[in-house]
This record gives sequence, C-alpha cells and structure tokens, in this order.
Amino acid sequence: MKTDDIFRMTEDQLFKELDTSIKGISKEEAKKRLEKYGYNEIKEVKKTSMFSRFIANFTHLLAILLWIASILSFVGGMPQLGWAIILVIIVNALFSFWQEFKAEQATESLKKMLPSYVKVIRDGQQEQILARELVPGDVIYLEEGDHVPADARLIEAFEMRTINAALTGESEPVRRTSDVVLDDDVSLIQAPNLVFMGTNVASGSGTAVVYATGMNTQFGKIASLTQTISAEQSPLQKQLTRVAKVIAYLSLVMGVFFFLLGLLMGRSLVDTFMFAIGIITANVPEGLLPTVTLALAMGVQRMAKRHALVKKLSSVETLGGATVICTDKTGTLTQNEMTVREIWTKVAYYNVSGVGYEPKGDFYVDDQKVDVKNLPNELSLLLKIGLLCNNSRLVRPTDENPSWGIIGDPTEGSLVVLAEKAGFTLEEMLREYPRISQLPFDSRRKRMTSIHKYGKEIYVFTKGAPKETLSVCNYILSDDGIKKLEQSDIDDIVKQNDKFAESGLRVLAMAYKKIDNEIKEYSIENVENDLIFVGLVAMMDPPRPEVELAVKQAHKAGIKIIMITGDYGLTAESIARRIGIVKGPRPRIITGNELDKMSDEDLKKELKNKEIIFARVAPEHKMKVVAALKDMGEVVAVTGDGVNDSPALKKADIGIAMGKSGTDVAREVATMVLTDDNFASIVNAIEEGRAVYDNVRKFITYIFAHLTPEAIPYILFSLFNIPVPITVMQILAIDLGTETLPALALGVEPPEPGVMDRPPRSPKEKLLNLSLFLRGYVLLGIISSIAVLSGYFWVLYSGGWHWGMTLPLSDPLARKAATMSFLGIVIMQVANVFACRTEVASMFSVSFFKNRLLNIGVVFELVLTALLIYVPFLQKIFDTYPVPFKNWLFYVAFMPLLIGAEEIRKYILRRKIASNQKEVKGSI
Repeated sequence: MKTDDIFRMTEDQLFKELDTSIKGISKEEAKKRLEKYGYNEIKEVKKTSMFSRFIANFTHLLAILLWIASILSFVGGMPQLGWAIILVIIVNALFSFWQEFKAEQATESLKKMLPSYVKVIRDGQQEQILARELVPGDVIYLEEGDHVPADARLIEAFEMRTINAALTGESEPVRRTSDVVLDDDVSLIQAPNLVFMGTNVASGSGTAVVYATGMNTQFGKIASLTQTISAEQSPLQKQLTRVAKVIAYLSLVMGVFFFLLGLLMGRSLVDTFMFAIGIITANVPEGLLPTVTLALAMGVQRMAKRHALVKKLSSVETLGGATVICTDKTGTLTQNEMTVREIWTKVAYYNVSGVGYEPKGDFYVDDQKVDVKNLPNELSLLLKIGLLCNNSRLVRPTDENPSWGIIGDPTEGSLVVLAEKAGFTLEEMLREYPRISQLPFDSRRKRMTSIHKYGKEIYVFTKGAPKETLSVCNYILSDDGIKKLEQSDIDDIVKQNDKFAESGLRVLAMAYKKIDNEIKEYSIENVENDLIFVGLVAMMDPPRPEVELAVKQAHKAGIKIIMITGDYGLTAESIARRIGIVKGPRPRIITGNELDKMSDEDLKKELKNKEIIFARVAPEHKMKVVAALKDMGEVVAVTGDGVNDSPALKKADIGIAMGKSGTDVAREVATMVLTDDNFASIVNAIEEGRAVYDNVRKFITYIFAHLTPEAIPYILFSLFNIPVPITVMQILAIDLGTETLPALALGVEPPEPGVMDRPPRSPKEKLLNLSLFLRGYVLLGIISSIAVLSGYFWVLYSGGWHWGMTLPLSDPLARKAATMSFLGIVIMQVANVFACRTEVASMFSVSFFKNRLLNIGVVFELVLTALLIYVPFLQKIFDTYPVPFKNWLFYVAFMPLLIGAEEIRKYILRRKIASNQKEVKGSI
C-alpha cells in the first residue's frame, strides 16, 4: 500500500487507494483485512527473562543472610543444618517467584479488562468497536479526549488539535486540518492532515480514514510502548523492605548475643554456634515480601470484582488511607441516563413523557397532548437544534443487544431521543441540513455550535449552559416572532433555570441564527454572536440508588466528600442533599469565578467547611482544589473523565477515571478506573485498600508471635542448667514448614467487619509501630511462651527430672521435652492465626469457613507436625519424640487464654474507636 504521500492525495484518491468510501468498509471486508494485516497492536518490548527474575530471588539481602548462615554451618561441621537452610532458601525463592508471577498475571488480566474503543463507520452505520480490531480503510470518528488508535488521514476536521508528545516530544497542541498538503517540503510526520497512533485529541473533532495499523504505524516503527501497569515499589513495599532489613539486622544481633551468652554460661561451642545460626535463620522474615505481593494482588482482584480496576499494585494500599474524595456529579453520583422531562420556551411550557433511551413518549401543554404532526414552530426548532448540534447517536435494538442505547455523551443522547419522540431522525435531518462545520464544546465556553446548510441558507445552531448561551444572544423567539432580548426576558429565563435546578434537573439552552452567505472560516468570534434564544430543556439524571448508602459509609469511615461539578449550584446542592453529602441548611457553594479570584490560603480556609460544593467549575479548577487539599496533609482521591481532568488525576494520590464515560486520556493518567462509573465502587475500593494494609499487619503480628516462645526458652537454657528446650531443626521446621500456609492465608483475608467504621490511618503511621510490636512480641508472644514452657517443664517433671540434673539431647526425656516445646509453638500459632484474622473486630464476628486457604493451612500445619513427630526417619532429622495424644490436649487449655486476651484487647480498641468516631463525625 502506497502511504508515503497519503497526505497529498485528494479524498477520491484516498478512497480509491484504500478501497473504501465515506460509508466505510463492510463487516465482511473488515474480517478479511484483519486476517491480512493482523490486530492493531504494538508488540510489547521484551521484558526481563523469567530466568533472570527467578535468580533474583536467590540474591536479595534476606537470601544473602541465609546463604552466609548455610556456609557457616558447613564450615562448623554441621552439614545437616547447612542443607536445611539451603532448603529454606530454595522453598522461599520458589514461593516468591510464584507469587510475583501470579501478581503479574493479575495485572495482565487487568489490561484486558481495560480495552480501548473507537467509533467507526461500517456498512454506513456508526458503531463502537475495540481499537485492536481496526483495519486499513476503516473510517473513524475522533473527538476531544480520545487516543488516536491508528495512523489515519483526516477527511473532516472541526477546530481539531492533537498532542503529539508521544511521537515528537512536543507537548503543545498542534492544529489538524483535512486540507490536501501541496507543499513539497512537508514530510509525512509534519503533515497537518494526518493523525498518528499514540497521540491524543486535545480539542475539536474529526473524521479520518485509517491507513496504517499496529507495527506499521509510526508509533510501531519507533517500537516504544509505555506500559499500562507500572512496577515501581509502593510506599508500603518500601516500608516493608525497611522492616525486613531491620528484622534481619536484629536477627544478626540476637544470633551474636545468644552465641556469646551460651559461651559465657559454659555451653559447648557447637551447641551455641548451631543455636545462633538457627536464631538468625528463624528471625529472617523470608515470607514477608511475597506475602505482601500476594495481598496486593488479591486486593486488586477483589476490587476488579467490585467494578474498580486498579492499574498499579502500588496504588492499592494508598486507597485505604484516603481522607477526602473529590467527585463529579453526573454519571458518578447519578445514573448518567439522561431523560428530558420538561421544555420551557417564551411561547409555552411542555412536559415530556417516557424514560430511558427508547424514543417512546409524548409532549404535553397544560395536560393536553401535542400533535407531533403539527408541532408548534418554537418546539420544532428547539428539537432540531438539539438533534443537529449533537455528536451522539441512537443505537437501536438488535438480536445481540435487545435494549436501546446511545454512542456518545448521555446528555446529547437524551436530545436525540427527544427529537425521535417527535418523529425527527438524525439521518433525515442531516440530509436536509448537512453539517459544514462545528465549534466543539469546551469547558470554558460551556457551549457547542454546529453550522449547517439548508438550501442556500446557512444556519448556526448552538446549545449549552443557560447563562453562557444567554451571553451570546441578543434576540428571543416569542409569540410575536423574533424580538429584541430584554432584561425582563433574561430575568424570566434565569428564574426558570433556577426552578429546574432546585428540582435537581440539568438544564441546557438552545439558540440559533441564520447567516446569509458562507464564510471562509467559522470561528467562535464570528459565529457565536447575535443569536436568537429559543428555550430551555430540562433533563433528569436520577441519583444512583446505591450511592446514598456509600456516602453514609464514607462519612462513617471519616472520609470527607466534596462534589466538584460543572453544573449549576442549585442542581448540585439538590442532588447532594438527596444522597446525603449535604445535610446542613447552608452548605458553602463556590463557583469557578470565585475560585479564580481566591488565593491558595483562602481556599484552604474554605476547605475546612464541613459541607462544601464547587459548582460551575471547569475541569482545570479541580487541580487547584486537589493541590490545596494535599498541602493540608489530606490523602486525596479525585474522579475525572475529560482530557482537562488529567492534571488533577495526576496530582491526586488516587486518580479515578470513568470506564464508561471517561476519555482515553483520563483513563491512561488515572491509577484506578471504574468500570461502572459508580461512586459506590470508590468506597468499596477504599474498603479493600484498608483490608490490604490490615492483612500485612496481621501477617507481621503472626510471624512476631512465634519468635518470643523460640527465644525465651533458649535464654533460660543459657542461664540455667536445663535440657535443650528446642532444637535448631525444630525452629527451622516451624519457620519453613508449619507456618508457611497459615501466614500466607492471612494475606488474602477479606475486609474485616467494621473496617469502614474507623477513621483513615495517618499518612505518617509506620507499618512496624509500637502497638504492632507490643501485640506480636509481647502480648501474643509471652502468652505463647508461658504455654510452651508449661508443657516443657510438665514433661520434664513427669519424667523425674529435677533442677541441676543434666540431660543430653540423646536422652529420650530431653527429646520428649524439646518435642513438647515444638508442639506447643505450633498449637499456640494455630490459636494465633485465628486471633490475627481480625485486628479490631472480634474473631467470632468472622465466618470460620470464609477463608478456605487458612483452614487448609491449619490442617496442613497440624498434619506436618504429626509427621515430624511420629515418622521415624523424620524423628532422627528433627530430634523429635513420639509424644502421646494427651500432650496435644495439654495445650488446648491455653488456647482460650490467648484468644481471650486478644478479645479483651480488641474490645478496648473498639470502645476507643467508637468514642473517637463522634469527634470524627463532628469534623466532617
């Protein structure tokens, strides 16, 4: 295919070269071309090999410590211990690699759940398809906020500008045109009538013919694809790396301490050295980092099921710390299924029946049905304006999809439906009034204008926000025809707009004018002036039914909600009251104009208001609000859907894009995408984020709890003349074998009851803080130590031992006592793992069967322990003794003691949270 001079071809030459037409290609032809050219995809840059990533698990700091320990064991003449430590390294590396692989699979699956769509014309009909299914010859429609999905030649462009930074490095928007390029010095990449894959539409709209896809595009030739899923470490992962290092260094200190202590107390060099190695090995938290990766990956998967796709694992725990949500109104808090209910003109007031996108309904004036075959002039004109000044399309039911729908903006879609209720169809109207130009909507003007030819006359049709549309009107359509717009008319329009807004209705104004002759360029300055005001259209977008409960949950969780909307203040307040964001008599409503004049310090003072709404704001105002909140120390989640929202989405701690209504640019910048555009999904995601953070703390607590009963008996062994209370191999059996699955299971715990009843954690809160240390090492650790030592001395005294009596490990009674210590740690850890399932809620408030992995892990732990104790060849390796079953039952009596102490701690903590909750509510 000849593409080097595609920008020099006329439209007819272009269609001939690509074997297509203005109606696009057929679906059958598209299938043939897809087989010929392949999918419209860039092949990913080669990643680090699986082998390299596997080897990395043997060379990180914690693994190096274990390698040193194994080498020392061989040097010290203890090959059995050396091989056991190597086994620890291998099992940990396999486990870590598997978890990283599973996490990568989770993020890869998320990529597939974030498909990019494009509007394409096939068989003469506009439809929406996956961008990867585009083929050369496809006719596509592009508008503000879209990614350009392939290299294409423009055949129509309206005030279109693209950002080509991904291709050329230039961040300034570049004007695009559909004109044929005649200049010989212009290269392909410089041609203003071409758009390229990987660039973004900054403003305007256009229609283009695809001429290159996938690796044949300019972007494909450069072969640089920005990966959607980022692999950088999160603050939590960095904190965990620091925790792992601290524990590793502490383990070295403890190993040296016990080695010196043993020597000072006259213990043999071999015994003290072996135990020092064992302590170092046991204290190294090999499973910490892979468990965190699993917890994050599981959190991502649970969020996906709740309609929140997190693009970065590193963002999950940030969600749990959110203190403020800045949210849009339309589509996020509301259903985004606009239906026009009322129409106001200077001549008459109309009610419209029917709901949804099915064009079924009637028009009424004073309860009298209007004959659609004889529509009043002002109503007919208003419907035509709404239909023609529009880029949405009505999707009729098919066998595959039996429901009515729209392609495009729901607000515009409701106007298409409204016109069809009166018998107007877009195709017929465009044949009668072909569009020759348009001035796309932008957030500053809050208007859209399209220019149409009707015979020899030129019509300008404008729709937009009432006040902004009124500002360019000098006339009004009344009973007496067109007359000068008086102040009294403006007052009437504003009054009616306020009435609609107070009822929670969204309002658009319609205006038009005629131009006698075609002009060379249709610009805002020479088109949007001296317009004739026709009327107001009021549409209903009801609140989502689940949002009210979600708002209550957010408030209960100490999260402040700020509505930021381009809508009228009264409309925003009405919706905010209905869903519970606003309850007071006078919320603070700040408009975009006020915000422009406000200093950063004044804005911060305003943001301290319990109830605040930003209305009539442009998307770029969000940036100012988000920046101020972050300066105040808040952790901010912000929603956005437009190209202008991207700076705020980037600036926020959690940028949340709309999956349905959002632009490609917003979805790319955001860290999270809502597949259902629903506010309730944000609150669900925050709940999951809190659960992830809690699960990591539960894991660390559980690991810490067994270190105390391993250390205290050996301190007693070093200080007093008692038999060895636990062997190095038994410690390794606990660390490597019995604890692995239960610890892992804590990483996949669902959110515990009441997790959203707590205020957000402080961003300064450390993962390894004093409360976690005291809970793990002290409370749970000491109770477990008491139980373990009780069993140990019970066996010794029952066997006839007394203080001062020396027993070598080869003595059956010494091995039986050591086995009792080993068994005690295992059984107390079973109690610990159930106690650690919740951090604040009672363990009895959680179903014992909900976490299947935990139950499997506990069974595995007990079965493995039994094998180590009763299988003869394992007894020799781990110095165990086949103790009777009553010895197992001995520790059962201590389990309620540990669980009871934990339940008391949790009860006190719940009381404290409940008393603090009143203060939190008072500050929201």
